[in-house]
Amino acid sequence: MEDFQGITENVFANGDVYIGSFKNSLLYGKGKYTWFDGTTYDGDWEDGKMTGKGKIIWPSGAKYEGEISGGYLHGFGTFNYSDGSIYNGDWRMNIHHGIGQKLYANLDIYDGSWKEGMPEGCGRYFWSSGNSYIGNWKGGQMCGKGIMKWVNGDHFIGFWLNGFRHGSGVYHFADGAYYFGSWSRGLKDGKGTFYPAGSKPPSLEKWHNFLGYDIHGKGFLSRTLSLNSEKEKAPKHGLKHSFSEKFSVTGISSAGLSNWPRSMDINWGLSDPTREALADEDSCMMSHTSDQGQHNVAYKDRTVYEREYVQGVLIQERVKDYEEIFHRSKEQKKTTVKEARKVSCINFFESRRSYYLMLNLQLGIRYTVGKITPVPMREVRSSDFGRRARIVMYFPGKGSQFTPPHYSVDFHWKDYCPMVFRNLREMFKLDAAEYMMSICGDDGLRELSSPGKSGSIFYLSQDDRFVIKTLKKSELKVLLKMLPKYYGHVKEHENTLITKFFGLHRITIYGHSKVRFVVMGNMFCTELKIHRRYDLKGSTLGRYTHGDKSRDGITMKDLDLSYEFHMDKLLRQSLFKQISLDCMFLESLNIIDYSLLLGVHFRPPEKLKALLEPPATVHNPDNLHHDDEGESSVSEPMISPKGLLLVTHEPSSVTTAPGPHIRGRPLKTYSLGDREVDVLLPGTARFRVQLGVNMPAQASHKLLDDKSESSEVELFELYDVVLYMGIIDILQEYNLKKKLEHAYKSLRFDPLSISVVEPHLYATRFKRFLEKVFHDLP
Repeated sequence: MEDFQGITENVFANGDVYIGSFKNSLLYGKGKYTWFDGTTYDGDWEDGKMTGKGKIIWPSGAKYEGEISGGYLHGFGTFNYSDGSIYNGDWRMNIHHGIGQKLYANLDIYDGSWKEGMPEGCGRYFWSSGNSYIGNWKGGQMCGKGIMKWVNGDHFIGFWLNGFRHGSGVYHFADGAYYFGSWSRGLKDGKGTFYPAGSKPPSLEKWHNFLGYDIHGKGFLSRTLSLNSEKEKAPKHGLKHSFSEKFSVTGISSAGLSNWPRSMDINWGLSDPTREALADEDSCMMSHTSDQGQHNVAYKDRTVYEREYVQGVLIQERVKDYEEIFHRSKEQKKTTVKEARKVSCINFFESRRSYYLMLNLQLGIRYTVGKITPVPMREVRSSDFGRRARIVMYFPGKGSQFTPPHYSVDFHWKDYCPMVFRNLREMFKLDAAEYMMSICGDDGLRELSSPGKSGSIFYLSQDDRFVIKTLKKSELKVLLKMLPKYYGHVKEHENTLITKFFGLHRITIYGHSKVRFVVMGNMFCTELKIHRRYDLKGSTLGRYTHGDKSRDGITMKDLDLSYEFHMDKLLRQSLFKQISLDCMFLESLNIIDYSLLLGVHFRPPEKLKALLEPPATVHNPDNLHHDDEGESSVSEPMISPKGLLLVTHEPSSVTTAPGPHIRGRPLKTYSLGDREVDVLLPGTARFRVQLGVNMPAQASHKLLDDKSESSEVELFELYDVVLYMGIIDILQEYNLKKKLEHAYKSLRFDPLSISVVEPHLYATRFKRFLEKVFHDLP
């Protein structure tokens, strides 16, 4: 039988006082509890817990009013901190979580989404100086797509990472100048185009559409919170204790109420970006021209600058006429429109089909890895190879006894040689859970355009660790045929440069053809920006890049390579020893058409402080910012005088987590006395040096006068670089079709210049070409 008591006043032995009702000797209904230290709660109770709506007041002056559940701040409420800061929004278990607005004592304000006490998701931040950011957040920092506006009228539209501009974007200066390019850690890094004030820039409409809102933030936040106009500071204390314990009439401890939520102890404090954000931007002297109404403006300056930067340092510039840039852009647009029409005419559902393939791939891999991982490890057997070694499953949309329901189309899944690839993943030190999370996580996969002639569909995992490529039936057969020897080769040679394969799958959708996929390691999975990409075969016929080479991220070919790379003697010996072993292996399998995929990360050249911009060709110095009084001053470049350093390997100083292309021990160098080494990149990070990964070198630029443009300015001839490389495209046999192609092309061209030659000649030519690319340091 329930025992209800009306409103009574109870004084407990510890000095606490409760005025309210009880139920079965537990606080229930409306009531006010006053702790001995002066903390009070006035509100709803249920089964001895603060549950419902109420108000908590601390002796320090802090106050919370809103929803509470089980003794936790949970739901919607307003917290007034003792320093004057205010948070108004959603809570979960004493932590800001959901949509909310925070006003800080330093007169800053954040309005948007929170997760686990930190800004995460969509949000807006307004600094007291007048600067503002509207965009995506992660872990309390600007991360993802966003727009930053400065009080001087400049604004940046693009991508951010950990509070820095990182990725592609557009910087619009208050005077009307624009820079379209890419950034790394807040510094310009890579290729871009600068439109001086007075010139006509491209439309920003695609950027606004891509980001999902305009520069004023319209359409950005679907829900906002209203607060009074006071602007506040981040708190320094927080509720740590849950009031969820049941208590009797002996009283309640106020220890939990004397502290505030732990997550709010973190002052993630965004510094005002006025100084740091403008430190490397061009300062322009002409009047402002907005993007709107451009057709009414008479543009006088027709000069455009195509530039390339390395960590904020301008290393190359081409002076172009606007008409040339406009014509090239127009041609690219026409090509894009034609391709779009072609795709829409051929298959209206192509994009949706690709999306279904991605979902099906994730479902299948999750199922296969989950099924094979619990099986005890054992050595592979001959029966584990071949087409008969497989896992087959049907995935109906409504789900089945073995598969979950899903929103894709019904499909049949086939996983080839699951035990072999499971052992390969173990051999490559790849954790099964991480593998599944990377490919099958909530963030999904990103579809890439094909970098070659194959027409394959490429997907990239969100963490950039894995590349998934569609295969032809003939390529699938070659991979299955070579898999036993491939397994033995990578087991024997842990430093192999050959592509890592992690899985081989097939999807069949009713009414459509079968689609085959292979999962590979991404050779360019690094936090460093890859400034140049080359696909090197050693042949010359047609081995140059067609079209615009100024685009960032384009993969160039043999005849486009204008650098020689000089590396430590022992590093080069290790490299060519492995290249010879890998070529011998491929030759034994009758494989041709493979290539070395080379990625080059440039470090800033030495003696940079006087060479941040070429004074003769750049009208607008890059190294100005505005201080608090609005005056311009030159900032010191954030560049070390040395691009990179080789240091003795210390396992505790570098990450030992295996990457998708990392395997084997750190390499030794002659320059450090035959000891294992790390490469230290001042101001960036420290990495262990392994074959094909984080390999330090010097790049000397060979400028060919007969092919160079008079308007092109190459500022440096020698660079410190970090190299990434691997042997790719190893699934082409020298079969009858290729023999006929060789015979036909040999009649028309120099037989040694064509790509298709017999395997021994291909391997020999491949190695000789690379020997001319990579040299010993003098």
